[in-house]
Amino acid sequence: MINSSRVVAVIPARAGSKAVPGKNLRLLAGRPLVAWPIGVAQAVQEIDRIIVSTDGHDIAAAARQYGAEVIERPAHLATDDAMVADVLRHVIKELRASGETAKYLVLLEPTAPYRLPEDILSCLRTLHDQEFDSIATFAEAQLNPLRAWRIENGLPVTFIDGAEPWKPRQQLPQAYQLTGSVYAFVIDRLPPNTTSLLFGHHGAVVLDPSRLLDLDTEFDFVIANAILESDFITRS
Repeated sequence: MINSSRVVAVIPARAGSKAVPGKNLRLLAGRPLVAWPIGVAQAVQEIDRIIVSTDGHDIAAAARQYGAEVIERPAHLATDDAMVADVLRHVIKELRASGETAKYLVLLEPTAPYRLPEDILSCLRTLHDQEFDSIATFAEAQLNPLRAWRIENGLPVTFIDGAEPWKPRQQLPQAYQLTGSVYAFVIDRLPPNTTSLLFGHHGAVVLDPSRLLDLDTEFDFVIANAILESDFITRS
C-alpha cells in the first residue's frame, strides 16, 4: 500500500510468440522469463497483489509456482495484435468484480527483466506524490531521432525532414525512449478506449540506459544471459 491505497501488479504473459516460441517460459539465468517480474514485484512491499494474465496453462502453472495469482485471458486478447491496454481493462474488470479496491496498477512486462525494485517504487511514489494519472520509465534514446533514416525507392532520406544527422553527438538535442520496464497508473483513470499506457497528467522516471534491453529475439536472450552471468547488472 501507499498511504492506505492498495497496489496491484499485473504481468501480461500470453502463450503465443512467433519470434521466440515459448518466450515467457524461456529460461533466463535458470528461471523462466515470467518469474522475473514476479520476483521483483515481491521485493516491493508496497505491492499488495501480483497477477499474471495469460492464456497458457504452463505459464499459469509457472506463475503460481513462483507466487503469483493468475487471471485467465480470453482468446481474443491473446492474439498478435491484441493491445496491452485491453488486457489491462479485462484484468481490472475481473478485479473489480471480485471486490478488489486497489487504486494503483503497476504493469510489468516479462520482456524487461533488468528492472529493479527501486524502479517500481520510484514510479509508484512519483505517481502518488505528484498526483499523476499515469507514469512510465524512460532512458536516453539509443538512436537520436535526428540520426534516423528511412529508405524510399532505394534511396536514404532523413526520417525527420531537415535533420542534420552529421552533427556531433554533443550538439544533438537530448532524446528519450520508453524502456518498457515499468508503467503505473491510477486504475479508475484509465480511459475506456485508449491504446496508450500514458494518459492524462503523466510523468516519467528516467533509468540507466544500461538496463534498456528488451527481449524480443533469440539473440536478445543470448545477450541477456551473458550480461547476467557477468554481474554487469546488480540485482537486488
